[in-house]
Amino acid sequence: MKVAVLMGSPNDREKMAGAAAMLGRFGVEVEERVLSAHRNPAEVAAFASSARDAGFAVIICGAGMAAHLAGVVAAHTTLPVIGVPLSGGALNGVDALYATVQMPRGIPVATVAVDGSANAGILAAEILAVCDEHLAAKLGQFRAGGAR
Repeated sequence: MKVAVLMGSPNDREKMAGAAAMLGRFGVEVEERVLSAHRNPAEVAAFASSARDAGFAVIICGAGMAAHLAGVVAAHTTLPVIGVPLSGGALNGVDALYATVQMPRGIPVATVAVDGSANAGILAAEILAVCDEHLAAKLGQFRAGGAR
């Protein structure tokens, strides 16, 4: 099982690096992609619709300002989607937080703090660990070591 880390712009790579870094600590395969819900919505829908068949188990989406990426992805898959609202713009990420967390009933997006990509990586690992004792043990060691 692998995790997709999506970002709305190449400029988001630095803020999203924590997700892949955390997943790497636990030995989880990660695939990063730049996909914009506004610039290429058909490509986003196609990726999300085929993600399960492509071997993905969780999708992490980071976007700023209007931050529709996680919601669009969640609308096209039944895989768990974790949204990372990114700072920037006039409201420094609060607008992205509201856009990510305020999803309609039936289309949930788990949401972490603004710029919280490391926590998104940990949450994805926890989701995968439900059915993976080896990964669960790694998470236990991580927590016992101070969880940083």
